Amino acid sequence: MASSDKTPGAMPPGDGSVPPGKAMTVGQHILDKGAQMLQTLKPIKKMSQHVCTFAVYSHDMSRQIETHHYVTRLNQDFLQCAVYDSDDSTGRLIGVEYIVSDRIFDTLPPEEQKLWHSHGYEITSGLWVNPRVPEMIQKSELRDLARTYGKFWCTWQVDRGDRVPLGAPALMMSPQGVNMGMIKPELIQKRDEKYNISSDELTRTRIDIGVPESTNPKYADYWMQTGKGFAIDVQRTEMKSRAPFP
Repeated sequence: MASSDKTPGAMPPGDGSVPPGKAMTVGQHILDKGAQMLQTLKPIKKMSQHVCTFAVYSHDMSRQIETHHYVTRLNQDFLQCAVYDSDDSTGRLIGVEYIVSDRIFDTLPPEEQKLWHSHGYEITSGLWVNPRVPEMIQKSELRDLARTYGKFWCTWQVDRGDRVPLGAPALMMSPQGVNMGMIKPELIQKRDEKYNISSDELTRTRIDIGVPESTNPKYADYWMQTGKGFAIDVQRTEMKSRAPFP
């Protein structure tokens, strides 16, 4: 099986659609509508925000993608996000990101902290946006988010042409204002035109948002200190034959 740093083998056969598969039947549409009326879907209904931003692959920072986070707030210090490749009805679920406050992050072991990225630059540079929400409404939220950290696993690398989720998950990093962390201007322009916004203007309006002088200089945004990223390799292992408890 391919690691997150290697292109997997041949794609599944089909007509080239992503994902491959036949169109839904009338019966399936009816079943889905009926289930929506009968089931609570409580976790889904707790998603309260749509965030559009960008991410880069930890193992190959030349690969940058636009992402759409659908956010659930579990408490003041913890958010969980289902991440899609677009906000269309056909958007594909490509991963998950967990976001924690600096209070939680500072309690994590050093080896764990290396897997997390800061959000300060992402916020103050205008890359992180809540589409169609006025800036003045979200300003207080942005101040809090600027001090948070995220761990984002990408499970479907659609940018390399994967028609289904293939290989191991890939760890993602946040944009930064230095070298490989800077998002390509054409990606930002395409996003801004879609939502009729200006990231440059957002940067100016967010100049008063404070960011810690150093996020966590030891471990967060690990690539910035070391020039090294992370890739997962899937290895075979012996299955445990007994449970770890009586």
